[in-house]
Amino acid sequence: MTPEIVGPVTGLDRATVLGPCVLGLSGATDLGPLVLGEGVVIRAYAVLYAGSTLRDGVQVGHGALIREGNVVGARSSVGSGVHLEPGNDVGADTRIHGGSFLSTTTLGDGVFVGPRVTFTDDPHPPCPRYLDCVGGAVVEDGASIGGNATVLPGVTIGARSLVGAGSVVTRDVEPDRVVVGSPATDRGRRDELDCPAGHFSHAYAWLDGPGRV
Repeated sequence: MTPEIVGPVTGLDRATVLGPCVLGLSGATDLGPLVLGEGVVIRAYAVLYAGSTLRDGVQVGHGALIREGNVVGARSSVGSGVHLEPGNDVGADTRIHGGSFLSTTTLGDGVFVGPRVTFTDDPHPPCPRYLDCVGGAVVEDGASIGGNATVLPGVTIGARSLVGAGSVVTRDVEPDRVVVGSPATDRGRRDELDCPAGHFSHAYAWLDGPGRV
């Protein structure tokens, strides 16, 4: 089945659409066409609004919803059932696993977001001045967030840090640190974690460079 094109889309000839989906849906604000880069793959039942940009090589999973005003960087993936509210900025080579929810969130390059992670952006819902103080989280390059974590508005998660599964992140996380729990608390440096299987001298040793694993 061919996609249903309901609004302006550019780059459709450069993309692969694997089943029925809706492309170019109008949002609350006219931000121009839906822009698809070279080699974008969109799987069945996804809904993509006009006013978003998917750069080269982006993968979109089954049933994903990408609202207006989103930018998804090259070679990143938006998993099945992911919900991107308006205004997210996703870097290159970043992976968002299935069922996650993002709102006005900034993800850097090489970020790993586990399944069903929730990023919030309204500190006092449902505030009538929401649009005046809205502010989502910032996740810096190379950070990893475990499944079912919740990240509160305005939090910055530092580069190469690790957020444990199920954690609730209520305050900023320094680079290279591990945080776990609700509320998430610091548990040490990421490079001090063991590799239980014994494949590496420590967790994430494969990022240390040649000869250091």
